[in-house]
Amino acid sequence: MPRGAAALNLLKAWLLVALLASASGALGWVMGGSTTGLFFGFCSLLAATSVYRYGDRALLGMLGARPFALAEDPVLRSAADTMAAKLGVRPPALFLIADGFPRLFAVGRGPTSSSLAVSTGAVQALRREELEAAIAHELAHVRRRDVLVQTYAVLFAATLLEASRIGGWLRRVLLYIFAPIAAAFVHVLLSPKRELEADALAARLTGRGHDLADALLRLDRASELVEFAASPATEPLYAVDPFADEGISRMFKTHPGIDVRVRRLRELAAAGDRNGSSAGSAAKLGPGRTE
Repeated sequence: MPRGAAALNLLKAWLLVALLASASGALGWVMGGSTTGLFFGFCSLLAATSVYRYGDRALLGMLGARPFALAEDPVLRSAADTMAAKLGVRPPALFLIADGFPRLFAVGRGPTSSSLAVSTGAVQALRREELEAAIAHELAHVRRRDVLVQTYAVLFAATLLEASRIGGWLRRVLLYIFAPIAAAFVHVLLSPKRELEADALAARLTGRGHDLADALLRLDRASELVEFAASPATEPLYAVDPFADEGISRMFKTHPGIDVRVRRLRELAAAGDRNGSSAGSAAKLGPGRTE
């Protein structure tokens, strides 16, 4: 249920903040006693607060997204507003990524504060109905507050990976140490189930199950034609996993297979069609009548 999922994700975020503050405080205490421990804990809380308030902007900047101007594509703004109304969330701030790789993702804190980034490649690859369905999937993550946990998890994991790129002979050693820690952190917080639940919520509230299935297939196929370079830690953000299943990238896989998602969406759409047909037949018969 969306409300239950949203509450659980909010709890995850606050537990994460408490865990990081406690771990930082303990490290400081070991290094220099209680005063150092309190200082480390305070700095950790300050960092967590900064991520809560500005983490979405940090991710958008890191991934090359810039504010969207309405004149650039009124259809995209209209699609986002329409899907936001159907999902019951505030229309997101729109950002554009000027590259040909087809991707879109949402970041933010929840239903009242979110941003949606769409690449020019996604706009070009998808039909209007498919684009709306893909946006609905991202806004389902917003409604469920998945975006809050994703922001914390991705920024933390990406920071750990970047810390391993200091160069010199330590680089490979640090990569082997930090990459598994970052990946484990992501997997503890972000279950593949969240993608299936966001798919189902978007399909149920918009009636666009077939369109979303088509969008996922088209994004998956189009991504094979364009080279993509970004931190593997950002994998949980995207509607479709853009990374090759190899090396460090494999550690950060949090998406179910496309075939699984498409099959479930087709089944949901077919069930909705059957229910709609049954309701229509009952309405034609009128009250008190049976076939």
